[in-house]
Amino acid sequence: MSHRAMLYRRPSEPLAIEVVFDRDIYLVRLRRHRHARRYTLRVQAATRDVVLTMPPCGTVKEARDFAQKHGGWIATRMCRLPAAAPFAPGTVLPLRGVPHRIVHRRNVRGTVWTEIDAKGEHLLCVAGEAPHVARRVQDFLRREAKRDVEAAARAHAATLGVAIKRITIRDQTSRWGSCSTTGALSFSWRLVLAPRHVLDYLAAHEVAHLVEMNHSTRFWRLLAKLCPEMRRAKTWLDAHGADLHRYGADASGSLAALTAGGDED
Repeated sequence: MSHRAMLYRRPSEPLAIEVVFDRDIYLVRLRRHRHARRYTLRVQAATRDVVLTMPPCGTVKEARDFAQKHGGWIATRMCRLPAAAPFAPGTVLPLRGVPHRIVHRRNVRGTVWTEIDAKGEHLLCVAGEAPHVARRVQDFLRREAKRDVEAAARAHAATLGVAIKRITIRDQTSRWGSCSTTGALSFSWRLVLAPRHVLDYLAAHEVAHLVEMNHSTRFWRLLAKLCPEMRRAKTWLDAHGADLHRYGADASGSLAALTAGGDED
């Protein structure tokens, strides 16, 4: 079998395996990589997945043995994660940096709206049947993110005199935003969970790439003029950005890595 052929998943090869440790079961996703020379484990924070990377000639049996051997490592990393915060009644999530408690209003007309109760608590109210609460909350957050991002991005584009071809809102796991060479911008809907100055900074960041498609000194100088709160926003993201990925999740996860030779940062 050629080296290239070995990269493809065998018909009988599972997409994932189970690891049992201390009476808990962890699902481990398998992936092959042509440059991998050994088995490695990684827990991805954004997707909350445990991923085992296999070398081209690796076997599922070897992968299973490796994962099971490091079951304690998997359990430790998973336990270190902040608790998941599903979109369910009672969950408190930040909307533009302000904590809001999800409240289900089954018999009230409407979809999702915000209000402040008599005690001054901010509420995110959701109408309709209980099975639809999570979807309605996420749809609402995506709409709010799109509105805020578009307003901020187009304001910065007007300042620089550049044109935006398209703005897309996604659930990106590896970056908060991106800019293509064609002028299309993409942002994570989770930015609506961050304070307004953080969203504004990231909108400015991607718009600045329409002028400087790099991270050169000129780019950062341009961005600093465009967004005076750049440093404050970057500091907030470094401290709290990863935490935004736990909202809407049903299970825990953490960013960490392990190889046969030990941990990787």
